[in-house]
Amino acid sequence: MSSETGFDPELYGRFPTQEARPAGELEELQRVWCAPKGWGYLAVVNNNYVGLYYVGAAFLFFLLAGALALVMRVQLALPLNGILPQETYNQVFTMHGTVMMFLFAVPAMEALGVLLLPQMLAARDLPFPRLSAYAFWAYLVGGLCFFASIFFGLAPDGGWFMYPPLTSKTFSPGINADFWLLGIGFIEISAIAGAVEIVVGVLKTRAPGMTLDKMPIFAWAMLVFAAMIIIGFPAVILGTLLLEMERALNWPFFDAARGGDPMLWQHLFWFFGHPEVYIIFLPAAGLMSMMVPTIASSPLVGYRLIVLALLATGFISFGVWSHHMFATGMPTISVSFFSAASMAVSVPAGVQVFSWLATLASGRVRWTTPALFVVGAIITFTMGGLTGVMVALVPFDWQAHDTYFIVAHLHYVLIGGMVFPLFAAFYYWTPMMSRRALSERLGKWVFALTFTGMHVTFLPMHLTGLMGMPRRVYTYLPGRGWDLTNMISTVGAFLIAIGVLLFLIDLVRNFRFTAEDDAGNVYGAGTLEWLPTGLYSTRSIPLVRSRYPLWDDQNISKDVEEGRYFLPRTASGLRETIITSPLRADPQYVQRMPGPSAWHVLAAVFTAGFFLLLTVKANAPAVVSGVLAVVCVLRWVWETDRPMPLESIDIGAGVRVPTYVTGPMSHGWWAMAVLLTVAGMIFIMALFSYVFLWSRRPDLWIAPPALGWLGGLLAAYVVAGLAALAAGRTARAPRGAAVATTLLIGLAAVAVVLAWGLDIWSWWAAGLRPDASGQGATVFAIVSWQGFMLSVTLLMAGYVAARAAYGHLKRERTSTVDVVVLFITYVATQGAIGSAVVRLFPGAA
Repeated sequence: MSSETGFDPELYGRFPTQEARPAGELEELQRVWCAPKGWGYLAVVNNNYVGLYYVGAAFLFFLLAGALALVMRVQLALPLNGILPQETYNQVFTMHGTVMMFLFAVPAMEALGVLLLPQMLAARDLPFPRLSAYAFWAYLVGGLCFFASIFFGLAPDGGWFMYPPLTSKTFSPGINADFWLLGIGFIEISAIAGAVEIVVGVLKTRAPGMTLDKMPIFAWAMLVFAAMIIIGFPAVILGTLLLEMERALNWPFFDAARGGDPMLWQHLFWFFGHPEVYIIFLPAAGLMSMMVPTIASSPLVGYRLIVLALLATGFISFGVWSHHMFATGMPTISVSFFSAASMAVSVPAGVQVFSWLATLASGRVRWTTPALFVVGAIITFTMGGLTGVMVALVPFDWQAHDTYFIVAHLHYVLIGGMVFPLFAAFYYWTPMMSRRALSERLGKWVFALTFTGMHVTFLPMHLTGLMGMPRRVYTYLPGRGWDLTNMISTVGAFLIAIGVLLFLIDLVRNFRFTAEDDAGNVYGAGTLEWLPTGLYSTRSIPLVRSRYPLWDDQNISKDVEEGRYFLPRTASGLRETIITSPLRADPQYVQRMPGPSAWHVLAAVFTAGFFLLLTVKANAPAVVSGVLAVVCVLRWVWETDRPMPLESIDIGAGVRVPTYVTGPMSHGWWAMAVLLTVAGMIFIMALFSYVFLWSRRPDLWIAPPALGWLGGLLAAYVVAGLAALAAGRTARAPRGAAVATTLLIGLAAVAVVLAWGLDIWSWWAAGLRPDASGQGATVFAIVSWQGFMLSVTLLMAGYVAARAAYGHLKRERTSTVDVVVLFITYVATQGAIGSAVVRLFPGAA
């Protein structure tokens, strides 16, 4: 018996079964997972449709940002050029960087995860398909509205990094900066939603037998990618909230005259901003590690070393954020640490590069278009990595930091580490979803033009930077030696544009989307995404015994298509997939998959509307849009805990698993745990902000309220936590469970409200005001974050009460109560810690 789940591995010996399944079962499966029609294309949740939409939208933003780059290169082609005035140029380069980093790079990787992971894991879909669709629609609607601001003179102009005080109300009095700060909000929500989906999907929906040691490298890369989003994105979420509160409410987080500090923004932004380079690189590296073995017709060399390298990169990358701040006058010990970490992070990247080279050398390379882009990516990324080690050396960084040398380094890393692998992936995986593969002849021209153009554009920028040309200037004087290199860079940019145009022509000529009659495994890969598929993914979910199942078992495709493996039919007449254990991938239960719905689409539209209406100061409509978004979300999740017709299902060969579980085995519990990790990181960053500002101006700190207040706060939070835990136990009681559970959750919510009110009143009575000092701003920011969590707690309490009133709270079905209890327990813990830190820390100091 498996010690992890109680599943008997000996049952695996029954697969594949000896007989093919009846054709009628396949027809029923096709009916349940039917293709959308009409308006159904908007409500669809199948990963192949949503993933394709997602990839297409990300590529659209790549094209838009690329068009802005061409405009900038035309402006800089000659000295004293007058194509763009300075203000417009600032908006253009800000939008170019913002769109590339926020609207293209990260969403493109999440999109590929949504599109490819279910096929690679042989799952019917990821566990929260409506969440993926919600993330996409919020991203598309909000992103298009955000980009449109450039046509109305409302685009931000402070750079993609938005450093205060230049972006404070004093120096940016319009709403341009607000478009960036609030416009990024929906992108952050979309990224977090996608990360939750990916973490739970990779850990809980793998095919039976696919242990962690047999997972595709891309799945490992996406798991680390999502974990880095969960840890890194909260810093920029908090930073944007603080800067917007300073602009809107005059709370001085970054105003040095009142105890704030602009350096706080840099710490928060780069804690996200530098790991984001690896957030972008790691999934692309995962794609490379999937394609290289196929290109070489040889298994990947050093699989376990690459997994360790992915984990090491994710870990070390959070120790290098301040290498963007070497020129700001940090202490010598800090500079030394971040310099060493910046060089150390190149080691795991080097492990992956040498693994790819060893794999290519050990096999027989076929020079297809994906192979050319893969090799081009290795060359370009290695060159960018070498200049990265150069700027990790502090004396060199002081000279090069604000020059075009850094522009060249950044683009070498991002284009070599992400864009070229993405183009390789387009050519490699298009046959999985198109009736025709893309053209090899045109593809080689696309590679030649983009590869040549990339080096023609950015290689001279190293020299331009070393000759002293600063970044972010809209023009320059003649006679400085920059004319020729800038003209060469502009010519190279247009070569890239021609290559991308050829790629679009190739797409138009050859891409014909299909979920069933695709071009197939034209490159001879050995992983599961190349199994025969339909709208339901694979006909039956295979038992995985190796890392390259299609190479090691010549009959697996036929056996899967004939239904000889797990879940060959829709056992309940509904959409289903198998949920497996995180480590060994043993079957645990069958999940009922949600189908198409309008609610997640409406929720996404109203979410984007909330942020965009706030940007233009339409506060009342923004509130209405926010309320409607919440209503749509509540309606969307209302049906997620409905029972299936059967308590257990035969998933094949007489193996039965339940259709419902509770507690930590449930995928919903895992999703809430991941989401609370995001909330916890925002809270930790808020505490960091408090301590950082105290360290800069302790003379402006006033004495905290008397400790008696703290005792009352802690008592209220303890009551809330205990009441929530008691509700979780009561929900499983034999009698009166629904009423008692509802009352206990209500008590927990009331206790949190009481504690929050006491917290605000105690600081107000002590004379602290949020607009008076950095202390007041950070303390009330922490209290405001707790207030937001409190509002969610109240919504959850009302939701539980509504489900109890409709008779949906059953002792056998407690998943809703489980996640609510987990959330309230976290909120009580966060409130207690926050109250103690802001009262005890200055006193102890």
